[in-house]
Amino acid sequence: MRKVWIEAALNGSWGRALQPGIPDTVETIIAEGVACTRAGATIVHVHAYDGGPQIYDWQVYARIIEGIRNQVDVPVYPSYPAFITTGSDSSPLADAAARFADIKELAARGLLDFAVIDPGSVNLSLTKITAATQPGGTYMNPESQIRYVLDFAARHSLHTDFAIYEPGFLRAGAALARAAGVKSPIYRLMFCNLVAVGLPPKPYALAAYHALLEEEAPGAPWMIAGVSADLRPLFAETIARGGHIRVGLEDAPLGTTATNLELVEEAVRLVREHSAEPATPAEMRQVLAAAG
Repeated sequence: MRKVWIEAALNGSWGRALQPGIPDTVETIIAEGVACTRAGATIVHVHAYDGGPQIYDWQVYARIIEGIRNQVDVPVYPSYPAFITTGSDSSPLADAAARFADIKELAARGLLDFAVIDPGSVNLSLTKITAATQPGGTYMNPESQIRYVLDFAARHSLHTDFAIYEPGFLRAGAALARAAGVKSPIYRLMFCNLVAVGLPPKPYALAAYHALLEEEAPGAPWMIAGVSADLRPLFAETIARGGHIRVGLEDAPLGTTATNLELVEEAVRLVREHSAEPATPAEMRQVLAAAG
């Protein structure tokens, strides 16, 4: 039977003002990660909170990852600091060593399941803009930093998780991954509603991304994910094409009232309705090992 990975993205960077149901303490993130895994999630993705705004601190991430892993055997991977500029400012995150310092600390302690980098940069314009709307920033991932993370992944024998916000991300990411000689990346195809980035969550968009993926990285593992988007209408076609799915309050439309556990339970039901079965973490690791 076809095995489908279900990734649970628990919170993201929204904060409770925009997504009220997200877990935003170490204890609640751990509890929801464990509950979602026991309900059928194959992978858990977290942003770090410790009772306040989102933070990037490897020690907080370590508490979260170890807290989940101590109860369930599941890959857990963190975010990394978003380098966003309006074009008139500077940032310490322009330095790759500073930006990915926490990721390196987690890897040194055996707590990193995937190396994470988004292989491109993009303007974060909103889909609904008026003359009074403040300009969106630019999400920066310079090629030098992408190469930095891919080199890190190669040295640590890690798979890379790519978020594909634009078709060009896929083409560049595949080319850079080949040049770096890394293990097969996981391609996370992003469908966006809130921001005018990439392609919307429509069947034609899924078909286009999948065709491009088959040209650039045939046979590579991939999944669908979103930015404030309901991807359930794409689940059947994704499963039929051999892809995997991501759910959770990071990706769901802002203001979603369902919990992360409810979203995972619904995903499990929908996967089974489409003649497939949720993959266990062990089954996912076997696929990645075979992919090289």
